[in-house]
Amino acid sequence: MVAWQRLVMGVFACAVFVSGGAAAQTSEMSFFVTSVGLGNGADLGGLAGADAQCQSLAQAAGAGAKTWRAYLSTQPAGGAAAVNARDRIGQGPWKNAKGVVVAKDLTELHGTNNLTKETALTEKGTVVNGRGDTPNMHDILTGSQPDGTAFAAGEDKTCGNWTKSGDGTAMLGHADRTGLTDDPPAHSWNSSHPSRGCSQDGLKSTGGNGFFYCFAGN
Repeated sequence: MVAWQRLVMGVFACAVFVSGGAAAQTSEMSFFVTSVGLGNGADLGGLAGADAQCQSLAQAAGAGAKTWRAYLSTQPAGGAAAVNARDRIGQGPWKNAKGVVVAKDLTELHGTNNLTKETALTEKGTVVNGRGDTPNMHDILTGSQPDGTAFAAGEDKTCGNWTKSGDGTAMLGHADRTGLTDDPPAHSWNSSHPSRGCSQDGLKSTGGNGFFYCFAGN
């Protein structure tokens, strides 16, 4: 084998190794922030529509063998009981697209977790724009209280249980754990502040883009 052939074979082997390593990390992924929303504000088609988006994005990233669920709560309505986001996502541990553990269990996830701008990655392994970036997209739809439970019936905190794209509000978290103040809610990944309406423009106005968290429950 001449020198140029050895060089080509070496480059090819390196590329295969790198590609294989990335695929292995993605197959271990059990948490991500959606890289795209559904484009209709906070109208996600309810929990079923949000779960389908999680599954579709995971499938495209090579992690579709797992059962994916959106980290979203719903409020009591029409005789239906509330749904807690924390009850939808399994028991952990959860790893991002790079194989980094963001939380080992539900207690850690809702306590001192490893979610930061650098670890709250999309299914593609990319960082979500945060405060200081243009545009800022750190507002993540959750509809949840800090412990991952739903809000009581009354004031809308879920944009009509993820069916509204006009009036209403949804509770948001900050994927980068930063905000305008030093108050604890500004640093909350899942319960920072309510949105300005449920439309796509309303979500963008405070630094969002209709993204939400996805977890593998198995």
